[in-house]
Amino acid sequence: MEKIRRASHAGSWYTDNPNKLAEELDGWLRASGLSKSPDVRGRAAAFAFGNIDPSNTSRIFLLGPSHHYYTPKCALTRATVYRTPIGDLPVDLEVNEELKATGKFELMDIQVDEAEHSMEMHLPYLAKVFHWHTVKIVPILVGSLKAENEAMYGRLLAKYVDDPSNFFSVSSDFCHWGSRFNYMHHDKKHGAIHKSIEALDKMGMEIIETGDPDAFKRYLLDTDNTICGRHPISVFLHVKLL
Repeated sequence: MEKIRRASHAGSWYTDNPNKLAEELDGWLRASGLSKSPDVRGRAAAFAFGNIDPSNTSRIFLLGPSHHYYTPKCALTRATVYRTPIGDLPVDLEVNEELKATGKFELMDIQVDEAEHSMEMHLPYLAKVFHWHTVKIVPILVGSLKAENEAMYGRLLAKYVDDPSNFFSVSSDFCHWGSRFNYMHHDKKHGAIHKSIEALDKMGMEIIETGDPDAFKRYLLDTDNTICGRHPISVFLHVKLL
């Protein structure tokens, strides 16, 4: 029986008009200036979807942070289909069951699934890029993991990254600055506050690009940067490390 995760943030966080959404996505994908490549295996930013080769991909692993629901583990969806205004994305139920069988994942209720925006914000891009291709998704909500569990989940997912038909999409914002987030870092050598934030985030991005999870952990300890997707990013860095 089909169980649908609604596009719960459509109409508020982004347009629910299919034609307008498709037009906006086309523009953003073109603006990325990236060419398609069969060697791209994972991305941590939606604008980079422009260089996915859809003909080379049959499964997308979605790793997103949990903003509203606390769990010290990773959670799998109970849905069978994720809906978007421009097309539905089926869940890979076989892989979902494989991961569930490890005993390391919990299952999130559909209400938790629909309340979370982190993975949903990637879905319209995926629906657009794979419009004429068959692709399944494996959504994984990443909780507040200890370092050893980031490595453990990386090991569990490593066999999937070895398959060239799989792609990993990691959701994250970077610096959340201001009293609301209890983070007021300002390195004045960079000038204005926004320049300091830009330098801080670019440093983090460069470290992530090295693929070194330990270097990323040191960066977080040294800077306290409020990167909401720190745990999904760390899991993916451990996947790549193996």
